[in-house]
Amino acid sequence: MSYTILDCYTDEPAGLGVPPYLGTYPRYIAGSLDEPVYYLTIDDLRLYKKHNSEIQKTKPSQKTDISTYNLTKNSKNIKDILQKTETLIVILGIHVPGKYLSAMPGTLKEVIPLIKDLSCKKILAGPAVFGTQLFGGKFFEKSDLNIFDKVDFSLFNFKYDKIKDSSVVGAKIIKQIPNKRIIEIETGHGCDIGKCSFCTEPFKNKVEFRNKEDILKEIIEFYKLGCRYFRLGKQTCFYTYPAAIELLKDIRNNCPEIKVLHIDNVNPVKVVNDKNHEITKAIVKYCTPGNIAALGIESFNPIVIKENCLNSSPKIAYEAIKIINKYGSEPGENGMPKYLPGINLIFGLKAESKKTHEENMKWLKKIYKEKLMLRRINIRQVAIFKNTPLYNDVKDKFLKKNKKYYWKWRNQIRQEIDWPMLKRLAPKQTIIKGCYAEIYDGNTTFLRQIGTYPLIIGVKERLELKKSYNIEITGHMLRSLVGKVTG
Repeated sequence: MSYTILDCYTDEPAGLGVPPYLGTYPRYIAGSLDEPVYYLTIDDLRLYKKHNSEIQKTKPSQKTDISTYNLTKNSKNIKDILQKTETLIVILGIHVPGKYLSAMPGTLKEVIPLIKDLSCKKILAGPAVFGTQLFGGKFFEKSDLNIFDKVDFSLFNFKYDKIKDSSVVGAKIIKQIPNKRIIEIETGHGCDIGKCSFCTEPFKNKVEFRNKEDILKEIIEFYKLGCRYFRLGKQTCFYTYPAAIELLKDIRNNCPEIKVLHIDNVNPVKVVNDKNHEITKAIVKYCTPGNIAALGIESFNPIVIKENCLNSSPKIAYEAIKIINKYGSEPGENGMPKYLPGINLIFGLKAESKKTHEENMKWLKKIYKEKLMLRRINIRQVAIFKNTPLYNDVKDKFLKKNKKYYWKWRNQIRQEIDWPMLKRLAPKQTIIKGCYAEIYDGNTTFLRQIGTYPLIIGVKERLELKKSYNIEITGHMLRSLVGKVTG
């Protein structure tokens, strides 16, 4: 049997698989199959369909085509691979829509026409089995899935013994990827609170944590294959993992040349309840600078918090932000603070009103005036998925009601909080090291450090892409920096 995995990229509340990240799903699947597996990206398929697999050169006036940017080593042989393929496994699904600098996730509406003429068996896997939507402020994408011979739910609500071996064996697909990838590592699934009105995680997975030794074996295997960038991101809260400190320590001891070790999701309550702040201190000690605790605050409005069963009160969120700043605000060797909070805000939740924005601004201003730092504020309109409490209770009622205010609310946060916060985080003349040149926009090159939610830096020249540079900061935009190559 000849298998091909088509990775259309995934983004969920508890995990990211959009390049430069390599998500868990294609690895688990590849490791579970006895036969050799071809790994393709949606970019490979687009390039084949649009340009017969010929890479198009970017003119100086153009922007890099991110729809065909993330090619595999198989990109020149797509026709032959597809002809040999007996089973095509499509991994797809966006549950947390975002903006992506150098990747464009596939949608069902895009992918189905691209594969409908293939004579092989077709299986849909990944978060799309529960729905997908690339854009916030909309319902899940409705598509006819009859093209697929199977819609496979087996990657959800499984016991970790099932992927104990396949997670290690599946690391081999990195050999088919020529560019640098951050390996998204899963520590657990399900949410121990599991009540947020908009979240899809509770009905995808029951709470379970991976064995520490199994996680370590997977990381060591990737490390042996040359990977040096890792994020412990496939979980709802890193602080909830029972052996968090020991895991970080063991990763460092076994993989001493790791260049990036970051985490992702964090519940503010767990930060505040962390006895003597031991997990926070361990993250600062064992992880690499530029690290971010993505705090799922969603709203500072008590009414919205109550109506949507959110995880944190404003006071607890504020205390968590203070704690992380206390231990992590010192600059690291790469020019970025060692460990800072980032917060998520969502528009369109149940009971949202003008008061919601007022409460958000009150607390954001308090954080800024107290000289604390937020590494990033992620603002998005909620995507509404079937079977969530939000869908069942109000659907898009509040999205429609307040949509006319969203640009104004967002812009005020960007102008009054993000902009001055960036100046505090990275003042002019700061040297940010190891910035990876990703795309062009005319004569400007956009770069980022490799890591979790890195700052975007624009340099007014066309630098060679996919190389690293040290950048001196010369200016600040609302959510990005301006710089010049130095050293």
